[in-house]
Amino acid sequence: MDSGVGGLSVLAEIQRLLPNESLLYVADSGHVPYGEKSPDYIRQRLRHIAEFFQQQGAKAMVLACNTATVAAVADLRERYPQWPLVGMEPAVKPAAAATRSGVVGVLATTGTLQSAKFAALLDRFASDVRVITQPCPGLVERIEAGDLASAHLRQLLAGYVQPLLAAGCDTVILGCTHYPFLRPLLAEMVPADVAIIDTGAAVARQLQRLLAERGLLAQGPARESAFWTSADPENLRIILPLLWKKSDSVQSFAV
Repeated sequence: MDSGVGGLSVLAEIQRLLPNESLLYVADSGHVPYGEKSPDYIRQRLRHIAEFFQQQGAKAMVLACNTATVAAVADLRERYPQWPLVGMEPAVKPAAAATRSGVVGVLATTGTLQSAKFAALLDRFASDVRVITQPCPGLVERIEAGDLASAHLRQLLAGYVQPLLAAGCDTVILGCTHYPFLRPLLAEMVPADVAIIDTGAAVARQLQRLLAERGLLAQGPARESAFWTSADPENLRIILPLLWKKSDSVQSFAV
């Protein structure tokens, strides 16, 4: 699940690594962005979505959203102790290891950057590097609207990237699952020797490990991926071919 369509970037990594698994995806787009919601509100949404996944017979759940992970993953693990649950966190550790200049930039939502979990990541893995954080209001909303290349989006993204480059960042963390869809634009804006890091592939590997430990890996073949949204399903049908692939299996998720 994700607060919107950003988690499709993680879903792609999961399908790439685990092609035999049948995938269910809930875009809680009727409540996006999560970064402006209270932790209690987000926990209520995640409980609702988790119950839905259980009713669908899901054997594991991925919170493909940094804000949802911060607010709700501990609560869900307490409620579903036998259910493999995988959350997201910004790639601070690999970025700190990759930087040559000692300066790392983070593009993320305000909610992620203000969280105690993000602060703990910095304390644990980035004590020897300088981390420049850049909140990016508006980017999620543009991607949710299917905008990956407009002049307005370019101007917005450039305004967030330039301070990181000016500060000497040679490594940039994409701290929101929506942002990997902006990689082509970012590649035009940053020098070729600046590393751009996200955590989608690491999440897929963690899911694979947890399923293998429990003997839950599918032998295939996978069913067609199924999608639900708490917003207008037609919006998701329009955006899916841009971010994933065309699918007729888009249904309304009860708000």
